[in-house]
Formats: sequence, structure tokens, C-alpha cells
Amino acid sequence: MTTEQAAGAFAAETAYWREVRGLSKRALASAMGFDPSYVSHVESGRHKPTEDFARRADEALGAGKAIWKRWCDYEAAKARTVRTAIAPPTPRAVAEQPYATGSALVVEHDAARLDYDGRLYRLTMRRRLRNTGADPVTRYLIRISVDRYPGEPERSNAHYRTHPLTWEELALSATCLGEEMRWEAKHDRDAFKEVWLLFENAQGRFPLYPGESVWIEYAYSVGDEKWGRWFQRAVRLPTEHLEVQLAFPVVLDPVVWGTETSMTAEASPLRTAPVRRDENGTRLFSWTTSTPALHARYRLEWRFRAWPERDASDREFQ
Repeated sequence: MTTEQAAGAFAAETAYWREVRGLSKRALASAMGFDPSYVSHVESGRHKPTEDFARRADEALGAGKAIWKRWCDYEAAKARTVRTAIAPPTPRAVAEQPYATGSALVVEHDAARLDYDGRLYRLTMRRRLRNTGADPVTRYLIRISVDRYPGEPERSNAHYRTHPLTWEELALSATCLGEEMRWEAKHDRDAFKEVWLLFENAQGRFPLYPGESVWIEYAYSVGDEKWGRWFQRAVRLPTEHLEVQLAFPVVLDPVVWGTETSMTAEASPLRTAPVRRDENGTRLFSWTTSTPALHARYRLEWRFRAWPERDASDREFQ
């Protein structure tokens, strides 16, 4: 990863967590004790990451060291640049997957469906991946993050310290070509998980070879006492088509709206509205876009008009 790529990844990570927490750039800057314009300068790339900013942003947003790790990556990239300038490196074996640099995988189709039964959310993700690199890909990184109280990071952090997200309740499963995929936890925080899905199982290995494409699918569950009423998609790899579907009981009379943002733009309404239809007691909201910009973020939110008393009790939960 080059210094420029690492700085871009840091900016995207900061913007991601700010959006997850429902904070404006001005609100985050105030919480961190910075000038109101500083966060905007960092996210747009006008200011480079600093250790102080990384520490304060990670703490203010409750990012579970995700932002701090991006700063460490940036510092490592700067150190490599200095070493290369002094003495060009000799050829050596590459320890990481091409995917680890974000340069080998392309997402041909990304389809997310979120089902809710009145108590439990079940997310199913289907992705068609294409390996454009020179080496086989043997793992794929996914992220699970929840926020019960967007815009109130201290309240959310306290909530998840008392009610952490557990692997047992997630019941994470993954498949590729009908084969079960093993998985390994990379980061395990109260409200944030990163997981490597492995192209292997007890019966053997099935790497994604250069030039090939394959569908993978994974799913997990989260109770509504831990899942806030929002769902966000962040474009972390080159993506050709993005699709989101929300499925809620008709009796709840759900309404859905959404926003989109990027590293250089504030949040604005989705350019196209989600399409709604009723089907066998379920109200489906579908939204799609083609060739989204790298690091773009799309956020869908909802409320249930037939549950005003539940909405009020939700605000008082714990």
C-alpha cells in the first residue's frame, strides 16, 4: 500500500465511523476538541493523518481501534517509502494476499437483503467476486458493525459494554459454490467484528484463481435490541453493481429513506428512491446503483409507523 492509498484508507475509515455514529463533521470535530473544519480537511485528504487525530477520533467514535489501525498502516507506508528511497528493496516472497492491498478483487455484483421478523434482523450478503490479480485469493474480509443509538456514541458504547455482540447470537455462516467456508476472527469488539472468510473447509481448499469469478454468500443475525434502525453499505473494493433489499412485516407499516455520501461530499438524499412492493405479508424496499465510486457510502434508515409505543420504549431501552 502506498502512502497515498494508506492516507485515503484512513480518511475513509474515519468517515465510515462518523457516518455510523450519525455525527456531522462539525459535531465530531467538537467532540475531539478540534477546529470545526479540521475533520473535513482530513476526510478530503487536504490534511494527512496524525497520531493525535487518530487517537481522539477512535475514542470519540468508539471505533474499537479500527481508525487507530489505519493510522498505523499509514505510518508503516511512510516508513517503507523512506527505506525504499534510501535503498531499493531486494526481491522477496510476498506474505500477504494481493487482496490485502485491495488491488486484486473486483466485486461484479453485491446484493444485500435484510429481513426483520419483529424481533430479529437477519442479514444475507451475496457477492460475485472476480480475481484480477496474479495470485490465488484464499480469504475474503467482511465487517460486522452495529450501533443502537446513532448520534449518541457514548450511549452506544455504554450499551454494548453491557450487552456485547456475541458470536453465538450472530450465528455466522458462509458458503462458496455450495461449499461451507471456514472463518477466522480478525477483530472482536463489543459492537464491531472483522472476519476472514476462508476459501476452504474440512474437506479441502477452493481458492479463487486469477481470471475466475465466483459467488460467495454469508449471513448473520442480530436482535433488534442491538441493531439500530439503519443499514449502511460502504464501497471498499471496485464494485460494478450494488443492490440492497429490506424486508419488513407489512403490519408494522414501515417507511424507508436513504442518504449517500463520499470522501468529498456531505450526506445527501439518494438519487433514486427505494422501490416498494408488498408480497405475502412482507413489505420489500429495493434500491440499486451501478459502478458506485470507491469509498462511497449509502445509508438506509427506517421507522415503523404502526409501532409508536415500541419506538418510545426503544428510546428508553437500558
